[in-house]
Amino acid sequence: MNDAISFRPMTEADLDEVLKIEFAAFSHPWTRGIFSDSLKSYHCWLMFEGQQQVGHGVIQVILDEAHLLNITVKAQSQGRGLGLKLLEHLMRQAHGLGAKDCFLEVRASNQGAYRLYERFGFNEVGRRRDYYPGVGGREDALVMVCPLFD
Repeated sequence: MNDAISFRPMTEADLDEVLKIEFAAFSHPWTRGIFSDSLKSYHCWLMFEGQQQVGHGVIQVILDEAHLLNITVKAQSQGRGLGLKLLEHLMRQAHGLGAKDCFLEVRASNQGAYRLYERFGFNEVGRRRDYYPGVGGREDALVMVCPLFD
């Protein structure tokens, strides 16, 4: 049975579950403080499969430029196309808020995410040296951009 995918804005009350998903998915997850601050300044979304929270994302829109700050799919739910559905939702939101392009940074080692972004239409436009904390030091970020259309 295929449970329907739905989305709703994130609230402070959602942060316990958001952090569970975030901490299980990343070696250097966002903290509660980062999410709390994001709720005040950015557009934060949750993704559900049926009643189950399976992902979240955070976008920032300034004038006609969006920045994808966080996109996370629950570890157990990965590999089933949910990341693409979440990305599509976030890009629709950004476009609806007037963004013409969306930028993001991705860890150079995160091939799964890189392929997802590429499949959606993002192109690599640069590199930020030592951008991310890593297990054995720091890691470069690849900068990607995608034009947003209807």
